[in-house]
Amino acid sequence: MPENNMPNDVYDTIIIGAGCAGLGAAMYAGRLNMETLMIGDNIGGTIALTDVVENYPGFIRLTGQELADNLRKHAEDYNIEKAEAKVTKIKRVNGCFLVETNENEAYESKTIIFATGTEWRKLNSPGEKEFANKGVHYCALCDGAIYKGKVVAVVGGGDSAAKEALLLSQFASKVYVLVRGEKLRGEPINNDRVAKNPKIEVLTKINTKEIIGDKVVKGVVLDKPINGSATLSLDAVFVAIGHVALSQLAKDIGVKTNEKGEIIIDRESETNIPGFFAAGDVTNTHFKQAITGVSEGVTAVYSAYTYINEHEFICPIGNEDLMVKVESKKKK
Repeated sequence: MPENNMPNDVYDTIIIGAGCAGLGAAMYAGRLNMETLMIGDNIGGTIALTDVVENYPGFIRLTGQELADNLRKHAEDYNIEKAEAKVTKIKRVNGCFLVETNENEAYESKTIIFATGTEWRKLNSPGEKEFANKGVHYCALCDGAIYKGKVVAVVGGGDSAAKEALLLSQFASKVYVLVRGEKLRGEPINNDRVAKNPKIEVLTKINTKEIIGDKVVKGVVLDKPINGSATLSLDAVFVAIGHVALSQLAKDIGVKTNEKGEIIIDRESETNIPGFFAAGDVTNTHFKQAITGVSEGVTAVYSAYTYINEHEFICPIGNEDLMVKVESKKKK
């Protein structure tokens, strides 16, 4: 535990992550008058990198950044604390939690809301690492504009790939979508938009074997020929093949995950560790959207609120050996 910044308070809950799920949780924790700290090094999360959001109730259409800003402002309207930092370790001592960050800070809490989200899944093809940010990208909103008038490809077969291709078509002269399966599996509205877009060509039953170039990307090698050649000339490759759950910190203290590394939760956002709740894309829920992440964050907070009200906590500050004793108020 860092010695120069000892914790001086015990929070009701610490929310780890500041994306949709974390911000939704922070807002509701504020409404419940819980002593709350939200820790995140990326306020807004990945939704802020989304061009247009059309499926969040109450807003017909807005940008991902606007949605993130609205969620942040709503949370900040309540009496919550924020720390822009990266959590490096979570310790569980006799039923409560000690959270350490890369800013050499340590905080104590009765409960945890874990909402760290995901990171982009890598293609793991030769050339991907070598040409990262030199023609290999994972976010069309972030990097698409630099390829105005160029030829690019999106590797992926889901709705994210469809939306990336549609955004890139605003800049590029040609957008290939390289789909491993038999068809593009986007939402129907996005599939229709792709099909009607003259700049976009979907290639199915095809795999990217290698990304090639010199100082920057020049193309990809495919596992079957297109127009007589297995090499497709490109200026950039955007990888959109899903995400990997950022769950390692939770795993380190014994939180159960599935084979994908996603944290296993129940309908109440509870994990196998008492007092440790999870929400959003890091969990094993099948349907992952901004609205479902916010919902899970709110559910997690209510579960944490109930948990706190059903237990007694004694937390001597700064003494890890005697830090917490938790006694249930429930009748046995």
